[in-house]
Amino acid sequence: MKTIVTAPRGKMGKLIVQAAAKHQELELIAGIAPKGRDYIGSDLGLTAMTGIKLGVPVVDNLEAVIDDCDVIIDFSTTETGMEVLDCAVTHKKALVCGTTGFTSEEMQRFQDASSIIPMLYAANTSKLIHIMNKLLELVVKTAGNDLDIEILEMHDQWKKDAPSGTSREMGEIMACALGKELSDLAVHGREGISPRKRGTIGYHSLRAGNIPSSHTVYFGGMGERLEITHHAYNWECFARGACDCALYLADKAPGFYTIQDVLNLS
Repeated sequence: MKTIVTAPRGKMGKLIVQAAAKHQELELIAGIAPKGRDYIGSDLGLTAMTGIKLGVPVVDNLEAVIDDCDVIIDFSTTETGMEVLDCAVTHKKALVCGTTGFTSEEMQRFQDASSIIPMLYAANTSKLIHIMNKLLELVVKTAGNDLDIEILEMHDQWKKDAPSGTSREMGEIMACALGKELSDLAVHGREGISPRKRGTIGYHSLRAGNIPSSHTVYFGGMGERLEITHHAYNWECFARGACDCALYLADKAPGFYTIQDVLNLS
């Protein structure tokens, strides 16, 4: 499957290049870098620090190479993500997007694009995090009305959006299990005199050092507490998951797909 990866020097982009380069079913054909970067024109393997030359260029113009690809994997920025989406729709190419921080209006554009291209959006491409989501759904459907729910998420100092896209998705899953909307339940942090309101979902975001990703959901009952936690020791699990998502889109019809589809967890 001929693959383009955006932001190949980025935290996720370089790991996706490394994972894709080892994958027998993916063929890297280009990396897309922001204009003005000093590594434009260099070999993608060296740019992404794979330690080997891949014979694949890094360019700053997606339009120039997109017709040669089957799928684009984009873990860049919200601004670049919108540009990549528009280009993928114009050229009718499959797209995997793992960038977070989009507005609701921007997310609707991904939904709209799915009528034209195979579109897979995943705020988190870890296999285990989505198994965790199924556990969260089970707990809430079983005893959610009797529990206080709090989410604690930790990421590195460079993460821009808070709370994380993964924790938002967790909250949406649990709110749906309660038959409600997350926007009606979410409470972000507390300060001063701030007693807990029954039925809400609390959010707390920590940003420090180079913490890769950590999410814990606390279910508080009277006299007992359940914690469900996922820790990523590094970002490699997300890169491998992104490659799995790209392969899943092979020969798929236009539609909006999720990693739950990839893992057969729907």
